Amino acid sequence: MTAGSAPSAPPSPVDAARPARRGPGRRRAAAHPRRWLAAGGIALAALLGVALAVRGGAAPACAAPPGALAGPPLGGTVHSGKATFYDSKGAGGNCSRPAAPADRRYVALGPTEYAAGAACGGFLDVTGPKGTVRVLVMDQCPECESGHLDLSAEAFARIADPVQGVVKVSYRAVVDPPLPGPLTFRIKEGASQWWFAVLVGDHGNPLRSVEVRQGGSWRATVRQDYNYWLIDSGAGPGPYTIRVTDVYGHRVTATGVRMLPGQVQRSSVRMYGGAGATPSRSATPSRTPSARPTPRPSASASASVAPTTGAAVLDAAAAPPSLDVTPAACG
Repeated sequence: MTAGSAPSAPPSPVDAARPARRGPGRRRAAAHPRRWLAAGGIALAALLGVALAVRGGAAPACAAPPGALAGPPLGGTVHSGKATFYDSKGAGGNCSRPAAPADRRYVALGPTEYAAGAACGGFLDVTGPKGTVRVLVMDQCPECESGHLDLSAEAFARIADPVQGVVKVSYRAVVDPPLPGPLTFRIKEGASQWWFAVLVGDHGNPLRSVEVRQGGSWRATVRQDYNYWLIDSGAGPGPYTIRVTDVYGHRVTATGVRMLPGQVQRSSVRMYGGAGATPSRSATPSRTPSARPTPRPSASASASVAPTTGAAVLDAAAAPPSLDVTPAACG
């Protein structure tokens, strides 16, 4: 849709096409199916608390005792638990990736650690009887309790004999893992100037906030549990300037992101580690609770479009890219 055309009604939550929580290939010979719902009102209240804490991008705590607000593993703290395995059949899981990673090393987390999408895009190092494997957080396992990792079959085979089925593991978040390239942006199908939804990729650490520049000020988006960042009333026709902040304080701004629903647009800016980038001040994640992300000063860079595995990607920005990455404060 172009500016000046008749407005279309914003999509309903159903039209937003939230991905299925269990991919078509999810192995689940569940000894305790949907166990996380069995606790009734108590469990539901806890999950609603998690959603309220992290939907807007607020960084959760590294670990939480039973009944407290929880979040994804952060900060390199070592956790103990168990691992099983499944196969997504190439699908990108509840984090809405266009496809599973090429190395097929990924993990689904239970609702407490998935934290309504706050864990998406981060990495864990998982150690089992045979060694250690690095996996991308890509999916949610609704029946998994905290500490239960549901690995891809390929990842599980690197740390244990698949015949075992379930093994004890230790795991920790990877802080500032190597990045595959600059940030990517994917505008959701059905989006328009009246309903904005964007998926951010290749950010390395879990994200804290995503903001869109509009009318001379930064406008906060709201994270959904399927990992898109929404502005229900829209952000105009674009092109967009988007500011991204991760849980460790890295912050960059990409320009030239266009209203091209369903296409992956690669920017010219890396979340960290690129030319001119400044490391975050602390490996401790921000823990400031808020219903919406807190705007802070930013850096700038421009977006481009080029092909990536499993998705159409465009080549982009008209203006030469500029990069000035300034970390946001962690607290």
